[in-house]
Amino acid sequence: MLINNKNHENEYLHLMVKAEQPLLEFLLANVPKLSKTKIKATLQGHGIKVNGKTITQFDFPLEPGMKVSVSKSKKNDVFQSKYLSIIYEDRYIIVIDKNIGILSMAAGHKSLNVKSVLDDYFKKSHQKCNAHVVHRLDRDTSGLMVYAKDMETEQVLEHNWHEIVYDRRYVAVVSGEMEEDGGTIANWLKDDNAYVTYSSPTDNGGKYAVTHFHTLARTTEHSLVEFSLETGRKNQIRVHCADMGHPICGDEKYGNGDDPLHRMCLHAYMLCLYHPVTGKPMEFKTMIPTTFSSLFK
Repeated sequence: MLINNKNHENEYLHLMVKAEQPLLEFLLANVPKLSKTKIKATLQGHGIKVNGKTITQFDFPLEPGMKVSVSKSKKNDVFQSKYLSIIYEDRYIIVIDKNIGILSMAAGHKSLNVKSVLDDYFKKSHQKCNAHVVHRLDRDTSGLMVYAKDMETEQVLEHNWHEIVYDRRYVAVVSGEMEEDGGTIANWLKDDNAYVTYSSPTDNGGKYAVTHFHTLARTTEHSLVEFSLETGRKNQIRVHCADMGHPICGDEKYGNGDDPLHRMCLHAYMLCLYHPVTGKPMEFKTMIPTTFSSLFK
C-alpha cells in the first residue's frame, strides 16, 4: 500500500510492509526503479527510514505493519567523508568501513582519526553522543569497525568483546605463492623496546596468538588469503604472515618491499557480533577491495 506525503521537505515515497522479509528484498520488489546498487547507496546516504528511524542495514528485518520511507532526493547524505562510510547505525552503536590513511583514534595533537570524524558527524546531525573506541585497525589497514555511542555500551563491548564478537575476518594480498590451502599459525607475540612485535614458539612473556588462514587465490608472485582471528593481538596478522614467509604486500614494518598496490594490502571485510544491548546477532560484510582481486584475474 502506498502512502503519499508531499509536504515532507525531502519528499519520501512511503510503503507499508505486508509480510516478513529483509529490507533489501522488500525494496527490490516494491521500488522497481531502484537497482540493488542504488538501494545500498541510498541506505548509506541515510535516505531510508523504517517507522521514522533512519536505517542503513540492507538486511534489516521488516515485519507486517511497518512503514518504509524512501527519499526521492539525492541530497540526503548527512555524512560525507573520503576516509570512511557508515554501514550501520542505531542509538547504541555505529559500524563503519574505514579507508586507509586514517587512525582509529587520536594519537598526538590534531591527528586525523575516525573518532573525531564521527564526533563531528554526531554534532552536525544533532545527536547528543560521542564515538567510543572499542577496538582498532592500523592506519593503513582498511575495513569494518564498530564504535559505541555511549560509555555504558562501550563498557559492555570492552569487557565482553570475545563473547560478543563471534566472527572477524580479514583478507590480504601476501607476497609469494602460498604453499598451503589453509591452516593455523600460533605462537607468542611480544613488543621489543622499539615497539616492534616479534614472535616466539615458546612463552616469551608475551600474549598467545592464534590465526587461521585460507588461501583464496594465488599466482606465482602473490596470494589472496583470508584470515580468521581466534585472538586479537597487536599486529597479529602482519607478524604471522611474515612468520609464514609470506608477508603482507605494502607492509613497511614487517614486509619485504613487495608493494604492487602502493598500500598495505590488509582489509577487515567481515564483522559478526551480538548487539551489546539487544543481543541480536548482526553480520556485516564488505566487498574484497577490487584492487586486491585485480591481481588474480
